[in-house]
Amino acid sequence: MKTYEHISQFKSTLSTAVTIGTFDGVHIGHRKILERLINDAKNAGLKSTVLTFFPHPRMVLQKDTDIKLLNTLEEKIDILKELGLDYLIVQPFTREFSRLSATEFVRDILVNSLNTKKVIIGYDHRFGRNRNASIQDLIGFGSTLDFEVEEIPAQEIDDVSVSSTKIRNALADGDIATANDYLGYPYMLSGTVKSGKGLGKQFGFPTANIHISESYKLIPKKGVYVVKVQLGSQELFGMMNIGHNPTVSGKKKSIEVNLFEFEGDLYNKDITVKLLYRLRDEHKFDSVEQLQQQLQRDKQKSLELILKYNA
Repeated sequence: MKTYEHISQFKSTLSTAVTIGTFDGVHIGHRKILERLINDAKNAGLKSTVLTFFPHPRMVLQKDTDIKLLNTLEEKIDILKELGLDYLIVQPFTREFSRLSATEFVRDILVNSLNTKKVIIGYDHRFGRNRNASIQDLIGFGSTLDFEVEEIPAQEIDDVSVSSTKIRNALADGDIATANDYLGYPYMLSGTVKSGKGLGKQFGFPTANIHISESYKLIPKKGVYVVKVQLGSQELFGMMNIGHNPTVSGKKKSIEVNLFEFEGDLYNKDITVKLLYRLRDEHKFDSVEQLQQQLQRDKQKSLELILKYNA
């Protein structure tokens, strides 16, 4: 998959099959559209192309700047790369870009820039300034400007019964099982290991303190999770706490991972944490000893769930 950071960088003279959207989460509903795109493009001798946007349009057009996303841009690119697309264009979304009329968008972007011969799109897609154009308008443009429009029917998408909003709500509730089912892969947090207070090491559970630089990334509900960690080419298992560490009077929210069967220096290394199961809420214990005992129980339960995961 070749990635472009702006529509102006796209110079291919080959004809394309295109789908358009933010694709936050690249969940199983999105994949129905993307798989159709890839298959249809191959059958028609076209290049499968995704046009997506960053920042998320709601961050630019609405006062809803607090929207939290399921993927960082880098995570989304990595997930899309695995699907076998030919091209990905990440168009910077600005107020100026949002003011393109439907005619300008179709003529200048789809036809003149992307050389589009087929557009595959969900039934409820709207586009152009103020999102005032519908799929029927797109079909009309296609008949005039020589490209085909294939609509993914409502029932086909609704059968999946999934949306990015449902996944966000599940994560906010700590329902990692539902979120992962809807995503089709374990929810992930990508960040850099930074120095913490070192308290975990003092009572036998050294932790890596994960810093996520993207403030828009959705952090799931506080609690203890079973995780699989990608560290370079290594895959490691462990448990993670999201919260304030109330037993030791923590003030700042942190994301800390205790890796099983690992020795080494993690500071300043980039890691990806995949959330497999949620064990429990974060609690304030009466003593560090009680916390240590609970962590031992958490580790035992985690090891049992890891065996189940690997079975």
